[in-house]
Amino acid sequence: MSVILVFLAVIAGFAGWWLSHQRLTSKPWLEQGLTADFVDLDRSALPTAKIGLGVFLAVVGCLFSLFTSAYFMRMGLSDWRPLPLPRLLWLNTGVLLLSSVALQCAVVAARRGQMDMVRLGLATAGLTTLAFLAGQLMAWRELTEDGYLLASNPANSFFYLITGMHGLHILGGLVGLGRTSIGAWSGARPERLRLSVELCAMYWHFLLFIWLGIFAVLAGWAATFIDICQRLLT
Repeated sequence: MSVILVFLAVIAGFAGWWLSHQRLTSKPWLEQGLTADFVDLDRSALPTAKIGLGVFLAVVGCLFSLFTSAYFMRMGLSDWRPLPLPRLLWLNTGVLLLSSVALQCAVVAARRGQMDMVRLGLATAGLTTLAFLAGQLMAWRELTEDGYLLASNPANSFFYLITGMHGLHILGGLVGLGRTSIGAWSGARPERLRLSVELCAMYWHFLLFIWLGIFAVLAGWAATFIDICQRLLT
């Protein structure tokens, strides 16, 4: 239970910071200025697509927090034998970080109208994401060749389940990234393309955050952090 509370607290903090930058608390009827100013303010309001994606990501965050809680509860039993993490996961983490950075660069370029940089950022994000997925499959293959099969131990099952679920969400994001890339190369409207790029970046940043949490759990760092928090609260 404490794992879920800590995870949701981090999610709530992240969401609060993000929403504070979206002018949700603005009151246009109290603003002073010309009519054109109100039009610009209305255009800067938070798009419905971002709200919908934010709700979806909140659900995804709760799903992974439940998996994490189940992981910690199950590891307390005597038959739990943790498997060694492949070193390749470190490289995969760096590749996913690069993908997130590339999308953020694409967001900045879209806001400035630099279409060549947008295309470069999208292409880089797509290639690094595919490299991340390929690296994850290689890590799975390495573990299976060493005898750490899915049904051999509960720790193995949780590893494949959690990393597999994260990979599926990455695959789903690639569909949206592909549509955005098609729009960037086919001359989509700048406003529409900018929103699509921002949505992709938002999704990738969140999945990077989720992966860092998963990596910390699988490496055992999260358990140490939870123990420290429990000792401070008692």
